[in-house]
Amino acid sequence: QVQLVESGGGLVQAGGSLRLSCAASGRTIINYAMGWFRRAPGKEREFVGSISWRAGGRTYYADSVKGRFTISRDNAKNTVYLQMNSLKPEDTAVYYCASSGNKYTDLGNTVAYWGQGTQVTVSS
Repeated sequence: QVQLVESGGGLVQAGGSLRLSCAASGRTIINYAMGWFRRAPGKEREFVGSISWRAGGRTYYADSVKGRFTISRDNAKNTVYLQMNSLKPEDTAVYYCASSGNKYTDLGNTVAYWGQGTQVTVSS
């Protein structure tokens, strides 16, 4: 059974930074695309960004976070990260880690596993 456990959330002032981690167990993340989503209060879950399974880890981001957020992966630690800089109050949400269920495909609609989420609150 694949488990994804997020950590690193918290309360930060606008303009600050946080780094979220997603530790996977039960399966290697090598050859699987990984991603981050978020759900703000009263809103539906939305895509934040993803990182390809390919060597070099091509990344994709929502327009709302492009240039501020960076996804990276450490295959040796079976962990994916989300570095969030220049945080804004509208970034306040529960952030979820996600993993594709298929090897050798970009995340797309292939999410098979979700973490439990970590709360990020950005104060103005």
